[in-house]
Amino acid sequence: MSDKNKLSVQALQWQNGVLLVLDQRQLPDAIAYDQYKTAIGVAEAIKSMRVRGAPAIGIAAAYGVALSVKQHYLNSPETWRVVVMQDIELLSQSRPTAVNLFWALELMRKKIDEITGDPVDEVEQLAIRIHLDDIASNKKMGRLGADVLGNARSVMTHCNAGALATGGFGTALGVIRSAAERGSLTVYAGETRPWLQGARLTAWELAQDGIAVTLIADSVAAHLMKSNKIEWIIVGADRIASNGDVANKIGTYSLAVLARQHGVKMMVVAPTSTIDWGILDGSQITIEERPAEELLPKCYLQDDSLVSAWNPVFDITPAELISAIVTENGVIEDPFVAGLEKIKR
Repeated sequence: MSDKNKLSVQALQWQNGVLLVLDQRQLPDAIAYDQYKTAIGVAEAIKSMRVRGAPAIGIAAAYGVALSVKQHYLNSPETWRVVVMQDIELLSQSRPTAVNLFWALELMRKKIDEITGDPVDEVEQLAIRIHLDDIASNKKMGRLGADVLGNARSVMTHCNAGALATGGFGTALGVIRSAAERGSLTVYAGETRPWLQGARLTAWELAQDGIAVTLIADSVAAHLMKSNKIEWIIVGADRIASNGDVANKIGTYSLAVLARQHGVKMMVVAPTSTIDWGILDGSQITIEERPAEELLPKCYLQDDSLVSAWNPVFDITPAELISAIVTENGVIEDPFVAGLEKIKR
């Protein structure tokens, strides 16, 4: 990563057997790291949105398993596997939609099954490798996505799919970083309600890298497209079905519909670990719903209130609305027609 594209902070840091998690709920007002030494703590960090973004969730879970192995092997060398498997189950329940979580946990589980002696170092090294491989994949996707953009000079992104949502560099923002290095690029970011990841995280992250960005209210997107101010919408993904349907932050589907209406192209950028080959289409993806209090003012939280809230945090964008899916194994243009099989390894 060039100095221009090197963030001063990272979402996850592994230091001397301790996981440091940047509390993204406090950005951009404060940069605060929490230390975790147990899998139970890591599960809570994921569930509470201290760490978010599908790749980062998977990496954090891998480190959570490493912490669990270290804790329980040292305490009980004869029965440690039983308790570690309980911790893996706890981690798997922290967020239901991001498939990277289950992918990383399965890699860790397989490694544990293979080990006959002291497991601590081997499990830790696998977690570190998952982290480093994600960064390498992000950089490759950044280059491939920038190639797809070609001469396009104006893009919009939704939510945060940058270094803060991954091991580093980013998926959607990795493409934007790579494209910005090649020439002038106009970037718009939707605020992304209700957690405001676009306003709090994406705008801050791009500014850290010296990339100018214009923040818009989510409801401005249609007007922006009608004004011919953007050529591509670039987003990440939390789960991709085998037919190319994509689960991503709530509001992605509406952007895809608007993009099709206005002749704007739609790019999804995600590692192959985000593809769930076991499901046929997006209808089989579990959509996480978060508490109503994330939307409602306190005055509506009384038991006798007539005001309620529905708070799904993801939606499904069908493959026919997507122009390109960029992975580290290659690019699928028009995934509804081409399918994903050619990048399956």
